[in-house]
Amino acid sequence: MKKIILTTESGADLPEFLSKKHNIHVVPMHVIMDGQDYLDGHLPVQEIFDFYDRTKKIPSTAATNTHEYQEFFKKIRTEFPHSTIVHVGYTSKASVSYQNALTAAEDVEDIYLIDALNVTGGLTAVIMYAVALLEEEPEMDPVHLLEKIEAKVPKARLAFLPGSLDFLRAGGRVSNMAYLGGALLKIKPCIELVEGKLVSTKKYRGNMSKVAESLLLDYLQQYDIDRQQIYFIYSIGLSETIKERINDIAGKKGFENSLWIEAGAMISSHSGPGGFGIAGIEV
Repeated sequence: MKKIILTTESGADLPEFLSKKHNIHVVPMHVIMDGQDYLDGHLPVQEIFDFYDRTKKIPSTAATNTHEYQEFFKKIRTEFPHSTIVHVGYTSKASVSYQNALTAAEDVEDIYLIDALNVTGGLTAVIMYAVALLEEEPEMDPVHLLEKIEAKVPKARLAFLPGSLDFLRAGGRVSNMAYLGGALLKIKPCIELVEGKLVSTKKYRGNMSKVAESLLLDYLQQYDIDRQQIYFIYSIGLSETIKERINDIAGKKGFENSLWIEAGAMISSHSGPGGFGIAGIEV
């Protein structure tokens, strides 16, 4: 049986220690500031926030292109000539990255692609589910692996609260009127992945300490998340006090493991500083 190599995009925000530990190959997406193209994962997130402070503009982002995927898959095939590549991709409903990967894979042998219909921690949750399957059964047939992963994709749940409305307004995602009303009332929209699409599902009122706890409790009431693992996503600026409180709640709710994931440059370009999110997979 050929060795299976898992791959994904930087938009998964997969922590580096996990990618190294499990030999998961990550291809970078792009962040563009002042006309200069930066590779996601190679740009300090703080520079994005500094750019916004100077210009009141947010960077634009771009998908991994077809040529980059071709080179990415080629490099893996060179390093692991007798392997099977399984690519777990960023949602096709919010980026052309997955379609570009499909095009690049047309001339590649022994490669399978899955649209995870998720981003950041939700995508990481799907990838780590694949890791767990392979650890349990290293010789698993890749087609069987795909079937198992695809069955879990609809059960991967992500909910995220931007730290402020400033980045949403700068990116044209809320009107000035909605921004002013939301800022005055301290309203924070909850963004969820619904069938692969980013959708504002609820609105929370109050400071982040209050709404982060409310989001977690609502999330756990709505979804029957596997208690073996839960992921928390944060962008720079979220207080340690909030993290401690969230960890405490997760422990009391019976979660065996929790992992904090820092939002990378691409995700932070849309969410801004001080954001909080939750991801997990339903049983």
